[in-house]
Amino acid sequence: MGERAEEFLSSFNRIEKWFREQLNNPTNMGFSEMVRRLSRKKDSQISLFQDDLLQMAQLRNAIVHERISTDFVIAEPNAWAVTRMLEIEQALISPEKVLPRFAKKVTGFDINISIKEILSIVARKQYSQFPIYDDGIFKGLITVRGLGIWLAVESSKGDIQLEGRKASELLLSNYKQSNYQFVSKETTVFQVEEMFVTQVRLEAILITKDGNPNGSLLGIIRPRDLYNNLEKE
Repeated sequence: MGERAEEFLSSFNRIEKWFREQLNNPTNMGFSEMVRRLSRKKDSQISLFQDDLLQMAQLRNAIVHERISTDFVIAEPNAWAVTRMLEIEQALISPEKVLPRFAKKVTGFDINISIKEILSIVARKQYSQFPIYDDGIFKGLITVRGLGIWLAVESSKGDIQLEGRKASELLLSNYKQSNYQFVSKETTVFQVEEMFVTQVRLEAILITKDGNPNGSLLGIIRPRDLYNNLEKE
């Protein structure tokens, strides 16, 4: 058997073993049926690879069952099939986590910071997210979008008065619907992508060690961060 066929079969067998573990080791269930079952599971990314996996199963059968002799195989996978098999194995068995890709220093702000100061930071540093804390307790996330809405509402009342007005007012007026989620450092990139797709109001995902909102911030993900990373890839 050729080197490519061996590499292909090894990866295929590891995926098949993993599928069996996911389904609590069913007896007499073939690979294709396991793919279909697992594709229907909520939060499963197997459905993304379903068509490829079903084709790979046919190729595996050709390699294993249709050989003329032990050292002569009719079907030899091409380089694409081997690479694709390994990619799928990586995505399913060892999916990428949010860290280290989205690790970054995130500045938290006190709930008593003035709106004037927030606007000044936006102008100077181009910050677009402001995690707000009250004595170490997370209270909400102010974003440039929320700030823009607040300014538009205020301007409709006449001249905007900023003197003495604080971040706490922005949180009260703007964030009836949650625009953030916390996740642990063990969360996969796929899970985060799903969150942005299914939660339309979500503007940012904040990463702490165990997903505790009051824990130290290890990173932040905005939709454009995912998009920019895909562009680079």
